[in-house]
Amino acid sequence: MKILVTGGAGFIGSHVVQALLERGDEVVIIDDMNSYYNPQLKRDRVEQFKNRVTFYKISIWDYNAMKTVFQMHTFDKICHLAAQAGVRHSLENPFIYNKVNVLGTLNILELMKEFGLKDIVYASSSSVYGGNEKTPFAVEDTVDKPISLYAATKRVNELYAYTYHHLYGFNCYGLRFFTVYGPWGRPDMALFKFTKALLNNQPIDVYNEGKMKRSFTYITDIVAGIIMSLDNVKGNDVFNLGSPKTVELNYFIECIEKELGKTFVKNMMPLQQGDVPTTFADIAHTQDVLGWEPKVGIEQGIKEFIMWYKEYMGIKYEN
Repeated sequence: MKILVTGGAGFIGSHVVQALLERGDEVVIIDDMNSYYNPQLKRDRVEQFKNRVTFYKISIWDYNAMKTVFQMHTFDKICHLAAQAGVRHSLENPFIYNKVNVLGTLNILELMKEFGLKDIVYASSSSVYGGNEKTPFAVEDTVDKPISLYAATKRVNELYAYTYHHLYGFNCYGLRFFTVYGPWGRPDMALFKFTKALLNNQPIDVYNEGKMKRSFTYITDIVAGIIMSLDNVKGNDVFNLGSPKTVELNYFIECIEKELGKTFVKNMMPLQQGDVPTTFADIAHTQDVLGWEPKVGIEQGIKEFIMWYKEYMGIKYEN
């Protein structure tokens, strides 16, 4: 197949591109390489497969630039992973979230309509569950009370997908990712920040006194779920892609300490605005429809990340 991957230079996107290439698909990447975090990491991800893909440095909110790409290629399916990420950052810069996550997604759906495409798999987020107190979070739960603008934009994407499915017969699968981690991960996320801090003997801020719980989900498991969705997308649906086992942040930190043989200096902090104390994935629907189950436990996942981090930083930087 010929697949357009938006956000293909991102953490999840680059892993998806690699998996698609390995099985013989043709891939076109759109990514604006923005400076939300160091673009060098994005360039290094793309470097792994730069001669095997067609790459466009384009922002998805730029309709005319996007249309040019659709005019140049005939796609079989769209894997839409581009987004402005970050719950906390959305409180500081709300307009970019509307521009990228809402307008950008609308552009893609409109271009699909114009060019006769039907199949899209897109990234949603566990953040759409907001402050729901019922756990684990199931796709049948009400998700009309987001507590961050980022979460609200992801819910808008799901509503847009439903509308285009209803009006134009699009096949749309939305994937609610739960705390994805692993090699090539984002520097603004806990595992990257904590590993860097410990190796540099710096203290870390531990929110909610480390009592937060997350369905940490390893990148290879996420990629498997995305590929399954691309291969089977039919109708309109949303799925949780997350570990059915929650991990407390304090244990997550202990695993990093064990791998590195060092102990953190911790600044214990209250829960931050926009954050939720627990995310917990109910994957029954995902299992039933896609046959997906995560395979990598937190201990192995952290070990794999730290091995990558040491190798990557040893090549690119001096600690």
